[in-house]
Amino acid sequence: MKFWQFLQDQILGMKWLNALIGNGLEAMGIDTGGRIGGSIQFFVYDVLKITVLLCVLIFLISYLQSFFPPERSRRILGRFHGIGANVVSALLGTVTPFCSCSSIPLFMGFTSAGLPLGVTFSFLISSPMVDLGSLVLLMSIFGARVAVVYVVLGLAIAVIGGTVIEKLHMEREVEAFILSARSGELEVPRQSWRERVSYAKEQMLGTFQKVFPYILVGVGVGAVIHNWIPERWIETILGGDNPFGVILATVVGIPMYADIFGTIPVAEALLAKGALLGTVLAFMMAVTTLSLPSLVMLRKAVKPRLLALFIAICTAGIVAVGYVFNTIPFLT
Repeated sequence: MKFWQFLQDQILGMKWLNALIGNGLEAMGIDTGGRIGGSIQFFVYDVLKITVLLCVLIFLISYLQSFFPPERSRRILGRFHGIGANVVSALLGTVTPFCSCSSIPLFMGFTSAGLPLGVTFSFLISSPMVDLGSLVLLMSIFGARVAVVYVVLGLAIAVIGGTVIEKLHMEREVEAFILSARSGELEVPRQSWRERVSYAKEQMLGTFQKVFPYILVGVGVGAVIHNWIPERWIETILGGDNPFGVILATVVGIPMYADIFGTIPVAEALLAKGALLGTVLAFMMAVTTLSLPSLVMLRKAVKPRLLALFIAICTAGIVAVGYVFNTIPFLT
């Protein structure tokens, strides 16, 4: 138990870094107990912490992802049928890119390759919602129990959503150019460990360059919430006194665009100010899974009816997860 607490607080949460930054700021004459000093400490600490976790996680997951290029993933998925294929597809989604916009090209490639539509949608739902990075980052803030349950419920949404789409036979709702672009068999290149390391390094640097601006914005918003917005405001809007807080957080999160790294500091600040855990997690899921840019991209591949069904399934699942976390004391 002490080991897991140490892992969460000092390795993943890097509380030692927070204390170090606080001591450094105070040595410079900055009052970290005040709003301005507290905001500076929150900003520096969260930017450094998330940057370190971002680089380490992306490097490790990209190295793992090098074993599952699109063609190999397609072959793996092609061996399974029924709900088993949806489960495997959702699990494969955990080792793919971190944001929904990056997942859509893979979804389009899988669909063009002739994989069942429900299977490809299970992948599309799980990829941004429950990747391995989200598991580690959630552990750093909320603990292992919350992180594991979050991932399990996210995978359940992906499997159920893909199964529903498969049962409704929505193939006609896919744009014709996707269905006509059937790809043939491609040779999966063998890579040495040096090539895999080089690939992981390139992915890390490329993703960092794209994600870092969102980290700065997310941490900045989190610092404002943490030190400037009165606690009673957050409790009134997103606390236990508002039964519609989960729905509100989901609706607010959908138009935004960020990934798990940009939403973590906002979620952390909201939770510290009295927002319910399920409400915060629903906000994070909505931002990472149903961002407006990703929906615009997805509309190019599917027709409005299928797009609306995808949004409805994800929204219903996210709201359900939020209320599960808010109503079960074991999870808080």
